[in-house]
Amino acid sequence: LEGSSRSQIARAIGEGRIRLNGSKPPKAGIKVRAGDEISFAPEPPRSLLPEAQDLPLDIVYLDEWLAVVNKPANMVVHPSPGHPDGTMVNALLHHVGRLSEGSQQERPGIVHRLDKDTTGLLVVARDSATHHALSDALARREVRRSYITVALGRRLQGQGTIETQFGRHPRERLKMSGKVNVGKRACTHWRVLARSQALVLLEVRLDTGRTHQIRVHLSEAGHPVVADELYGRQPPRGGGGRLAFEHGAVRKMPRQALHAAVLAFTHPVTKEAMRFHAPLPEDMERLIERVFEDEGKRVVQSVLAPGSD
Repeated sequence: LEGSSRSQIARAIGEGRIRLNGSKPPKAGIKVRAGDEISFAPEPPRSLLPEAQDLPLDIVYLDEWLAVVNKPANMVVHPSPGHPDGTMVNALLHHVGRLSEGSQQERPGIVHRLDKDTTGLLVVARDSATHHALSDALARREVRRSYITVALGRRLQGQGTIETQFGRHPRERLKMSGKVNVGKRACTHWRVLARSQALVLLEVRLDTGRTHQIRVHLSEAGHPVVADELYGRQPPRGGGGRLAFEHGAVRKMPRQALHAAVLAFTHPVTKEAMRFHAPLPEDMERLIERVFEDEGKRVVQSVLAPGSD
């Protein structure tokens, strides 16, 4: 069944839509033999329109045209085959109500996204004209998005830019890659805020917003985001002293240490300059205070402060 995933096939078996020789197979791992007849019934059409759900959501700004949300960790932005509900869109429909139609039915209002375990700021459109205007502003790089992240390694100094072609990893289909021969342009600017023996605290700004872009670019540069299960690595155990202390702090981080801290843009209707900042979530704040101490708190506040742009 070309184009179907293993999970989709497993669901079809569980729902009795795949049969072997006219009877439902007892389990997914049953062996088939020459001459067996397998029948498949497609999944019945389902509504792609998300339902409103009363879920906690930090809405930092709201007017009749748009909303700005501070997304928590462990929340998917919009429904998808693996996450039919419990998403930020479901919560927005409850708290905000009207959203733009979006690029797809299951993505009303969504102009740009964050990964499930990335925290921080997103702008959401409430009508089509605002949606188009914000999307165009993103394409023209007129929306400022600054992230705070902690990465493994301490070789990075000063600031720099990573610019590559970007696309699906040629062998590992769950991953993206900045080392493809053909892809879309991806550009990431980074600036070192503080360094320790094992880690580096960075401000990262995006020119483009490809899937997993920051995580991929830093990982392929040899500095994966702390606690990134897909692109990162665990620090070594054992030893002693400051290095072992920092490695222990990394292992206690429950999710990737990446936070969309600052979002700035011109309001597409009022033309007002809008700037929002989201304080560090508790898990990242704890990691930065433990490893970078007072210097870490000071430099993060300098990024969040008005006028730091």
